[in-house]
Amino acid sequence: MPSPHDIPNTLLDATDRKIIAMLHDNSRISYTDLAKEIGLFRVAVQARINALTEEGVVERFTIVINPEKIGISVSAFFNVEVEPKFLDEVADQLAMEPPITSLYHMTGPTKLHMHGLFADNQEMQDFLLSKLYVLPGIMSVDTQVLINRYKSRMGMRL
Repeated sequence: MPSPHDIPNTLLDATDRKIIAMLHDNSRISYTDLAKEIGLFRVAVQARINALTEEGVVERFTIVINPEKIGISVSAFFNVEVEPKFLDEVADQLAMEPPITSLYHMTGPTKLHMHGLFADNQEMQDFLLSKLYVLPGIMSVDTQVLINRYKSRMGMRL
């Protein structure tokens, strides 16, 4: 049974890559079915997945929900320019907001790039007025609303 230290962060063998690819396609696949596809015993597959998880290669198992199917109709991207001394404080506050799905510090003049999902335009406006614009150090906000999603990939490609 491989220990987490047997799997370097930057170098996965072909079996690990195949396991990850199959989990990426269907994270609900059983260890038994995965083992049959890979050509290993179930216990070996389970040990590899545990090691990948413990090593941090696999961060978590989750589901992807289609926002439109649950009444969330506005998907927006924001470029937020923040005074450098307030960057961490603003990022910490925004990271706690439920509508914000991703938040990144980007190159350029102290930019935060974030994505948010809102039930409608009114909810987005309320967020902007009561949660974003009032934060200290906000210099500018550029908002772009998504028209059509052609591709959305969760996780990373191997």
